Amino acid sequence: MQVLQVQLEVGPDPAEVGRARRWARSRLAGSGIGDDEPLAETLILLISELVTNAVVHTGCPAVLRVLFGGPGVRVEVADASDRPPAPRHAAGDDTGGRGLELVDGLADRWGWQREGAGKRIWCEIDRSDKRCADAAGEDFAVSREPRVYL
Repeated sequence: MQVLQVQLEVGPDPAEVGRARRWARSRLAGSGIGDDEPLAETLILLISELVTNAVVHTGCPAVLRVLFGGPGVRVEVADASDRPPAPRHAAGDDTGGRGLELVDGLADRWGWQREGAGKRIWCEIDRSDKRCADAAGEDFAVSREPRVYL
């Protein structure tokens, strides 16, 4: 199986989130995932949440990686902060605190790991499972086990 990996360095500025979204849209289109596909919108939302978390909560530069290969797409955001992600629960009109809940609800799997002095947060979406579930109109029980990309 061949895996295509693309990456973008993101500065510690909230304006970088929009740049990361635009960059990701062009890379998704280049990989054959059309802008009008629900998968593209889901991936852009996941990328936006992970990059926002890295930029806003760490104040550090980050590296966004998108890996295309096999049946799925993996998104990774690495930053130099050693603080683990801290899921929060937003209430009512709160404007923050929903990011990791969105990631948990939209991704088939997600997690994080220490990487050098910092960390990497990742999520995966299985393209074939989503297509099958949408086509069949059924719910799927999805594994939360990480896939290894070499």
